[in-house]
Amino acid sequence: MKFAFSLKNKLKIAFLLFCIMCCTLLIRFLEDKSVEKINDSFISMYNDRLVPATDLYFIAENLYHKNAILQEVLLGSGVQSSTAIVKMNKHNRKIDSVINKYELTLLVKQEQTFLNDLKKALIVQQGLEVKILNMAETEARVVYESMGRNAADQTLNKLSALIKIQSKVGNELIKGTKVFVSGTKVYSTLQMILAIVIGIMIVSIVSASNAVKIQSDKFNLN
Repeated sequence: MKFAFSLKNKLKIAFLLFCIMCCTLLIRFLEDKSVEKINDSFISMYNDRLVPATDLYFIAENLYHKNAILQEVLLGSGVQSSTAIVKMNKHNRKIDSVINKYELTLLVKQEQTFLNDLKKALIVQQGLEVKILNMAETEARVVYESMGRNAADQTLNKLSALIKIQSKVGNELIKGTKVFVSGTKVYSTLQMILAIVIGIMIVSIVSASNAVKIQSDKFNLN
């Protein structure tokens, strides 16, 4: 008659509640970790993908301006070589500043390789630009057509490859975020199941208590 409230069963119930509490705390810990990883993924997507991609387009803009300056000199538009070199160096410094900033972001192995290729292409292009600007007009055109144009194209190709990989790495981050979101949903489901189990246990204990009380009342009446 007093089976539900025997010491043995009370210890079982207490142990079961303790296990449920531990599971709840563990699930909460894992859920917090998932949310933290999701937050880190979005921050990384902004700081290491979106902002650098914008900066890389800024490099393309400076390369365009450099080419325009070079064309003015080659076409004999009255632009002095010394003036053109000053303007070129200004754009080169801007490009170097963007690359230095880009190197501080999180780079995957392929990005690092493409970035190194871009830096090499820029060195080659800048060297040819200085050489062309210090030549006579006719010689400068010959060198530009034979090497300068190709060097500029190679730089743009390397830059394009680096820009494209931003989208690829960004998609990988999104896939990783989806995994964390799925994990959070699982943790929420487990918490709901535990809440239901606790509810069932409370109802069972109350029912057992009422049953014992009724049987006790009958026994007293007899």
